[in-house]
Amino acid sequence: MGLPIVVSLTSNPCVFSPKISKISFRHFNKHLVGHLSTDKTFKPTLQFPLFSSRDLHPSRNRSHFIPSVKSSYSSTSGSIFDSPIVSDFSIDKLKKEVTELNPIRVLKWVVLGSIAVALVKWTVSTLLSPFFWMYFSWTWVFWPWYIAIGLAVYGIYGYSKHIKGEASVVEQLAIVTAAFTWLTLVPPGYANGFLEGWPFVFCFVYHYFFFLNVSIRKRLYGDFYVGEHDPKWDIATPVWQRLLFCVGVMAGHWFAAFEAPQLHLIPGGWRNLGIWGLIMSTVFLHYHSTLYLAKYSEKVVVPTAVVQFGPYRWIRHPIYASTGLLFLTYFTALHAPLSSLFIVAVCLMYYDQKVKLEEGLMVDTFGDVYTEYMKKVRYKFIPFVY
Repeated sequence: MGLPIVVSLTSNPCVFSPKISKISFRHFNKHLVGHLSTDKTFKPTLQFPLFSSRDLHPSRNRSHFIPSVKSSYSSTSGSIFDSPIVSDFSIDKLKKEVTELNPIRVLKWVVLGSIAVALVKWTVSTLLSPFFWMYFSWTWVFWPWYIAIGLAVYGIYGYSKHIKGEASVVEQLAIVTAAFTWLTLVPPGYANGFLEGWPFVFCFVYHYFFFLNVSIRKRLYGDFYVGEHDPKWDIATPVWQRLLFCVGVMAGHWFAAFEAPQLHLIPGGWRNLGIWGLIMSTVFLHYHSTLYLAKYSEKVVVPTAVVQFGPYRWIRHPIYASTGLLFLTYFTALHAPLSSLFIVAVCLMYYDQKVKLEEGLMVDTFGDVYTEYMKKVRYKFIPFVY
C-alpha cells in the first residue's frame, strides 16, 4: 500500500487518498486551488498564475500544483468551466455526438445538405440569367404551370378532407387559393403566355372578398366557426345545380381570358379609375350586407329578425348580388363583354333557385313580416331591374 500524498491546499496540510486522482485541470494562465470537504470532493477556486513545475513537489508545503492534461472534472462550482461556451464546445460533447451518429441521421443530413446546395446553385444561376431580368417583374411573369398544378392537387386533397370535416385551416385556405388561382391567373396566363396587371389584382381581391364573412364573424362572435345551429338553415340547392354553377363560373373566366385582348393592350391610365370604383363598390356592398345580416342573426346563419336596413332597403339579397358584381367587374377589367353577359346569366339562374328556398323558409319563420318586406322591396338582385 502506497503512502498518502500530502498537498498544501490551505495554511494547513491535509491528507487525501489517491482515489481522487481523476481530478483534472486545463492549461490556463490561472490555476485552481481548493480544499477537500468531508465528502471527499474537491472545491476549486481561482488563484494567481502558476509557478514553474520545478517549484512543485509533493513533500513540500506549497499551495500550488500542476494541472493535468485531461479537460473535464466533476463537482465544480463558480469556475470558468461552468461557462456555457466552454461546455457547448467541449471535446467530450463532440465525442458523444459522433458516437450517437447512425445511418438514418447521416442520410438525413446528407439529403438536407444536397437540397441546400441545389437551391443555392439554382438561385445563383437564375439571378445571373439575363432572361430572368428581361422578363421577370411583379406585373409581367411567365406562368409557372407546376405551381398551378400543385395547388390544384393539394386543393382537391384538402377538399376531400373538408367534406369529411377533417380539413385544417391551412388546407381550407389551400382550397380557396387553388380555386382563385385557376379562376384569375391560369386562364389569362394560358391565353396570353404571360400575366400582367388586372389578373394579379383580382386574385387578391377575390381572397379579400370571400374572407370578409369570416372576419365579420370573428369580430362579432370571437371565432371563425359557424357553431351548432338548426340544420334547416343550411340551405343548399341540389348537387347538380351547384356543380353546374361551379362549371359555369370556371367556363366564364376562361371565356373572358380568350375573348379579352392581349393583356398589354388593355388600356390603363384614367380608365382604370372606373374599375377601381367597381371593386370598391363590390367590397362595400358585400361587407355592409354581411354586417347588417350578422347583427340580426346568430353566427351569420340563423336570422332572428327580418333585416330592412342598409343594402336590404334596395334589394332583398345583396350578398348574392355582390358576388355576381365581383365576377362582372373582373370581366369588365379584361374588356370581355360577351363573357360578362354569360357570367351574369349563370349567377342569376343559380341564385334565383337558391333564393326561392331561402324566401320560402323566411316566410315560414317570420310570416307576414317577411311577406310585407317582399312587397316593399320588389327587386332581388339588381335595383329597378330584377
